[in-house]
Amino acid sequence: MSEHPGDFDRSHTDDLAAFIAASPSQYHAVASAAERLEKAGFRQILESEAWDGETGGKYVIRSGAIIAWYVPRSARPETPFRVAGAHTDSTNLRVKPRPDSGAYGWRQVAVEVYGGALLNTWLDRDLGIAGRLALRDGTTQLVAVNRPLLRVPQLAVHLDRGVNENGLTLDKQRHMQPVWGLGGVDEGALIRYLAHEVGIAADTVTGWDLMLHDVQPPAYLGRDREFLAAGRLDNLLSVHAATAALAAVAGQDLPCIPVLAAFDHEEIGSESSTGAQGPLLGTVLERSVHARGGTYEDRQRALAGTVCASSDAGHAVHPNYSERHDPTHHPMPNGGPILKVNASQRYATDGVGRGLFAAACERAGVPWQAFVSNNAMPCGTTIGPITAARHGITTVDIGVPILSMHSARELCGADDPHLLASALKSFLAG
Repeated sequence: MSEHPGDFDRSHTDDLAAFIAASPSQYHAVASAAERLEKAGFRQILESEAWDGETGGKYVIRSGAIIAWYVPRSARPETPFRVAGAHTDSTNLRVKPRPDSGAYGWRQVAVEVYGGALLNTWLDRDLGIAGRLALRDGTTQLVAVNRPLLRVPQLAVHLDRGVNENGLTLDKQRHMQPVWGLGGVDEGALIRYLAHEVGIAADTVTGWDLMLHDVQPPAYLGRDREFLAAGRLDNLLSVHAATAALAAVAGQDLPCIPVLAAFDHEEIGSESSTGAQGPLLGTVLERSVHARGGTYEDRQRALAGTVCASSDAGHAVHPNYSERHDPTHHPMPNGGPILKVNASQRYATDGVGRGLFAAACERAGVPWQAFVSNNAMPCGTTIGPITAARHGITTVDIGVPILSMHSARELCGADDPHLLASALKSFLAG
């Protein structure tokens, strides 16, 4: 327990901070989630192998996505699923295929912007680099440099006198390339450096998926430590909560099969083999039914009773920009998870889904809040509508209200991660 007033047990949030620190890329996030599931008795199975119908916890990893599920002892082929959906990727700067660049005696790394990043938040930060290296033998090697290595330097105010009055304008190509040394362009230098970091020969590296991250660790913030500041809260907060919830209900004889579905590429539209637009979730659910002796009819019956809670970060009301929010819906940090509604189905929630989520929160003793966008502001979207449309299952969009969404460092209430995990635990238990 904290010594600060209003603070309750923050062990879950402490573990979230550790999860985020250990997950500078989606590949690390998947590994971190798998590690927690293994400790809860889950075992990895491969897509290329035959699946058995045994009860217990199982998970599949495909690149930057993970699907995990627990089959209770009483499960039948037509038993419905309860899915907690999330995504492992975050907006950031991604390394290009020819990374070594530079100008005027500066060595730089060529990057492109991934997703709708708030570009100014990446300026003048101590940046590390992480991701995976693809090796000649077909395997991959995780790599993470979690110390200051790169920096995207901002132009001094003396050379941009009107910046504070006119606003900062950034060109994604010209202004977002980080520096990491002095000297001429040295082809292959970055990959040699990273290969040395993980103790392999550089000539064994044939490809890579690399990205930059702020190396400042997660931290409590505020007078009473009521906030958590961290990178990648969108959406590792939900991945961590769903993983914890699934691990917590594993071992119980449930009326449903609880599932964690953490996809990649949500920030760029989910259209990939590991995104929510792809076949991964449907394939796993179908194979699970067939492994337990089910037929096509059993699969359809199972999906008819399946419900998905798509969990993603949402907007807390901003005290400096309240006019950008709906005038009657003001989600606040530490007020519990939010239920997202949009009449144009940018969120998948309907009245039935609302009732299911409200009941789950009531059983868990968790407060919840409603979120709807200002009518004059475009509404974002999530994996929720994609999941509902692709699989024909009831889906409700939920999440945690945060500030600074898509910043290199975001802010949430320190109690909300625990409240979300508790709500998801109740939801997954059916």
